[in-house]
This record gives sequence, structure tokens and C-alpha cells, in this order.
Amino acid sequence: MFFDNYQQHIDSQLRLTLFWEYDLSRMDWEKMRTLVVQRVVERGRMDDFYAILNMYGLEGVKEAIMDIPTLNPKDLSFVCSVFDLKKEDLKCYTRKQSRWEHWNS
Repeated sequence: MFFDNYQQHIDSQLRLTLFWEYDLSRMDWEKMRTLVVQRVVERGRMDDFYAILNMYGLEGVKEAIMDIPTLNPKDLSFVCSVFDLKKEDLKCYTRKQSRWEHWNS
């Protein structure tokens, strides 16, 4: 796996600017795990990935990835290859529309 050495990066911290619209003093990081992982997948840097892996563990991050409601195709391919997941097991893949149409067509 790409992040096998995440335990060597225990000093990595999550960039709090990823969660600019939330009151971080009242945020329940465990309850919001799926959102946190989604933000890191979509906009995170290496340190952010190391931080969530140290915070939630490898299995916790994988479970959160499987619960993410939407991901663009590039991020979907990335998490599947890096975390050795099947796209069919991800909620964002199974909930995807079969045909993309404009609302007014």
C-alpha cells in the first residue's frame, strides 16, 4: 500500500482550513469521520492523509471511504488503487446515476 509507513508520521497534522465552514471547537471528529476523510481525499495533501490514518487507523479510513456519498471519477480511482478497494463496494459508485442529464431536458 502507498501509505504503509503512516505510523512513522505521527507528527502530521490535519490542515484545519479543509473544514473552514465548521465550528472546530464543537466538532465531533469521530462522528464526522466520513466527511473528514472525504475532504482529505478531495483536497488533502500527504500530511493530511497521514493525519487521518493516525487518527482513524487504516481500517477506519477504508470504512469511511466506503461510506462517502459522492466522489469524482479521479478520486474514486485513486482511493480504489491506493487503499486496495473495489469500486463496486463504494457507496459513491453504487449510487451514481446511470445517465447524466440536465434537469431541464
